[in-house]
Amino acid sequence: MQTLVAFAETGTLARTAEVVGRTPSAVTAQMQRLEALAGISLLEAAGRRRVLTEAGERLVGHARRILAANREAWLSLAGTAADGRIGLGLTQDFAGGALPPLLNAFARTHPRVRLDLRVGRSLELSKDFAAGRITVLLAARSKVESDEAAVLQEPMRWLCAKDGLAGKPDGTLPLAVLDAPCSFREAALGALEAEAIPYRIASTGPSLAGLYAAVCAGIAVTVRTARSIDGNVVAAPRKLSLPRLPRAEFSLRVRRDAEEPAHRLAELLSSGLRLDATSPARGTGIHR
Repeated sequence: MQTLVAFAETGTLARTAEVVGRTPSAVTAQMQRLEALAGISLLEAAGRRRVLTEAGERLVGHARRILAANREAWLSLAGTAADGRIGLGLTQDFAGGALPPLLNAFARTHPRVRLDLRVGRSLELSKDFAAGRITVLLAARSKVESDEAAVLQEPMRWLCAKDGLAGKPDGTLPLAVLDAPCSFREAALGALEAEAIPYRIASTGPSLAGLYAAVCAGIAVTVRTARSIDGNVVAAPRKLSLPRLPRAEFSLRVRRDAEEPAHRLAELLSSGLRLDATSPARGTGIHR
């Protein structure tokens, strides 16, 4: 069921394999077993791609409800007697989308656990994690850590306003970036400098809200992930001839002295946010 939902969200077996952590051949075998159990075809050919059949689409709806009920049942059983406090820290990139319903599910099934949420920048959050003020951390990954519960990888994207840049191009690319240190800023500048593309910093600041304002106004382009695409912000057009970008890596870490509920929260976030990264219907904006 998880593989079927992942395929519905990603649209390709290869990307599904990345999301569920299996090989493409294993994903294909899973889908074939599911079809055998259902007694009906769930996928069909569409050119060189595979797409869901009408029956597959119907089963995806049931699969989502089954997985949600299964998740809540296990969380409820485990969380009834759990208590204590969990400090959760995460970057602004993850403050919307699937996060609120995931936290709501955890809070309802762990009524005696106090959940303290802090949204901020990776550097400050990492310091709080090291000091013990944060128990579960989701932040930009700078190196391999021994306490990593999961690593989320997403392609970086050049983004701009839906209507493009407002001013007439003068040969210098206007950029909106966060203040240093920032891995997205470093990737953008590094890619442009490697291709000798002239640029200028048109907007900078500590929060995504200011960056979003500059992009929506059409005075700059920026680099984030697809989580930031919505009705106002879109992928930059090819005519801008912007260079390739690396993948963004986010590390989900749990303190070694954390109690079991913190590990359950990390597992919930890992699975829920991976699927959220593939969904075309997030649409909550770069300001998250």
